[in-house]
Amino acid sequence: MAKTATRGRRKAPARGKSKARSSGGGLLPWAVIGIAAIGGIVAHDHWRSIQPMLARQSPSITRETAEPRPVVRKDVPPKQVTLAAPTPKTAASVSQPLPPAAIPTPMIQPIKAVPSPAPPAVSETGTVAFGYCGQGAHINCVGDGGVFWYRGEKIVIADMASPVVDQARCDGERRVAFAAKSRLLALLNAGPFTMNAAGKSEPSGAPRVVSRDGRSFGAQLINEGLARKPGAVGSAWCA
Repeated sequence: MAKTATRGRRKAPARGKSKARSSGGGLLPWAVIGIAAIGGIVAHDHWRSIQPMLARQSPSITRETAEPRPVVRKDVPPKQVTLAAPTPKTAASVSQPLPPAAIPTPMIQPIKAVPSPAPPAVSETGTVAFGYCGQGAHINCVGDGGVFWYRGEKIVIADMASPVVDQARCDGERRVAFAAKSRLLALLNAGPFTMNAAGKSEPSGAPRVVSRDGRSFGAQLINEGLARKPGAVGSAWCA
C-alpha cells in the first residue's frame, strides 16, 4: 500500500512549473508586437527625416540585386593581354616628278632605189568588126588614123604618128588624115590581128603595137605615106 501511494504521487505533474512555462511562452509574442508598434509610431513621427536616408540606400541595393557578380574561378589562370606596340609614324614622302625617259630613236637606213621591172608584153588577138566613132559610146570603132577603141578601151598605135582630122592645119593634111583613118579601118576589119603592150596605160590611151602575120600596121601606114615615125620633126603634109 505504501509503494503504490508513492508511485501515484510521483506521476502527478507540478502545477507551478507548467504555469510558468505557459505564462513565459504567451508573453513573447505580445512583446514583439509591442516593439513593432512602438517602432511604427516612432517612424511615423520621424518620417520626413527617415525618407531621404531610405532613398539613398535603395538604388545601391537595387543595383546590387539587379547586377549579378561574376563568378571567379580559382582554378582558371587570368588571361594575359598583349598590347601591340605603337607603329612609328613615318613622314609622308613627297613624290617628286621623274624626268621623262629617253625615247630610243631607230637608225634611219638609206633606202636603195630599186628599178621597177618593165611591164611584160601583153599579146591580145582582136576579131571584132569595127566602124567609125560617132557621138555615142565608143566600143569598137576608129577615131583617126592612129587611134581606135577595142571593147571600150582606147588604143593608141605606138610605132607611128598620123594627122588628126579636127587638128589639120591645111587641106593636104586633112586629106591625109581622112585617108589614114579609112586605111586603119580596112586593116582592122581584114581579119584577126595581134596587139602587144608598148607602155603603161594612160588617160590618153593604152599604147600598143598592132600587127598581123608579124607586119606592123604602123609600118604599113608609114610606107604608104599616111603616117610618120613618132617624134619626127616637120610637117610633110602641108606644102
